[in-house]
Amino acid sequence: MKTVRWGIIGCGNVTEIKSGPGFQKANGSELVAVMRRDAALAQDYARRHAVPRWYSDAQALIDDPEVNAVYIATPPDSHHAYTLAAARAGKPVYVEKPMALNTVQCQEMIDACQAAGVPLFVAYYRRALPRFLKARELVQSGAIGEPRFVEVMLTQPLQISPGEQLPWRVRPEIAGGGIFVDLASHILDYLDYVLGPVQRAHGFARNQAGAYPAEDIVSAAFEFESGVQAVGTWCFSSFESTDRITFVGSQGKVRLSAFDATPVLYETGGKREVFDISTPFHIQQPLIQQVVDELLGRGACVSTGSSAIRTTRVMEGLLADYYQNSKN
Repeated sequence: MKTVRWGIIGCGNVTEIKSGPGFQKANGSELVAVMRRDAALAQDYARRHAVPRWYSDAQALIDDPEVNAVYIATPPDSHHAYTLAAARAGKPVYVEKPMALNTVQCQEMIDACQAAGVPLFVAYYRRALPRFLKARELVQSGAIGEPRFVEVMLTQPLQISPGEQLPWRVRPEIAGGGIFVDLASHILDYLDYVLGPVQRAHGFARNQAGAYPAEDIVSAAFEFESGVQAVGTWCFSSFESTDRITFVGSQGKVRLSAFDATPVLYETGGKREVFDISTPFHIQQPLIQQVVDELLGRGACVSTGSSAIRTTRVMEGLLADYYQNSKN
C-alpha cells in the first residue's frame, strides 16, 4: 500500500470538520468515497468536500476496489456490523468511539479483524492531541512526584426539552447508554493512556431529571493496576457546566479540561506554570496521521481495538446495575 484511500461510512456532522478533512490532509492519505443512507445527502457531502464517489449503500462502498481502508462514523449500534463487513473484505478499519454497544461486540470486532489480518483503530483522538500529551508528559515524567489519585468532574445543564424528539446520544439502544457513554468514554480512555488499565471500578448511575430513558448522572470510584485511584462525577442535568480532570501526585498536580480548550495547569510547591496549547482545527487529524503511518509501515497508532475495549468494559461495569434494574 503506497497511499491509504479511505471510504467513509456515515458522513454526518462529525465528519464535516473534526475528521473528514483530516483524511484528505494527512500525508499519504486520500478520501475517495463516502456513504450515507440518504443519497442526496451523500451526494451533497461528496460535492462540497470534493470526494470523487458517493454511495447510499455501505456494502457498495466497502466493495469499491479503490477503497483500501474504511472509516465508520455512524452511531454505535452499527459499528459492529460494519466492522465485520469491512474485515470480511480485507480492509483496515478506523471506527468512531465508543467502539461498540458492549464488550461482546468489541471482542467480536477485534477477533474478526485479527482473523482477516487487518488492523482495527478507534477514534479516541485525545491520545494524539498536543494539550493532552503535555499533561501526560507532566504526569509520567515525575513532575508531580508519584501519582496518587485523579478527580474528574463533568457537568452540563439539561439540554433536552419535554416533548422534544430524542437525539440518538440519549437512546441506549443506539448509543449504548446516554451522554455519559458519548463523552466520558473520551475521558476514561485518556486516563487509561496516562495511567494504564483500570483494575476495578464501582459506580452509581441514575436518571434524575427524567428527560430520557438513559442515565443522566454517574458517580464512580476506580483503581488502576498501578494502584492510583480515581473518583469521577458526570452529571447532565446540572445548573452549571464544569469540565475538569485533576491528576494529584506526591509533589504536585496537573489540571486540564476534557472538552474546553483551557490551558494545562501545573502546580508544585511554590511553582505554577500554565501551558496554553492550541487544538488542531481538524481535531482528529493527528490520530488519523498515526493510522495512516501505521498502514504505510512508517509508524504506529496509539488507539486500537485492544485499548478501546478496556474503556467499554469500564463503562459497562459502571452502568450495569442501572440497566439491569431498568429491565426489572
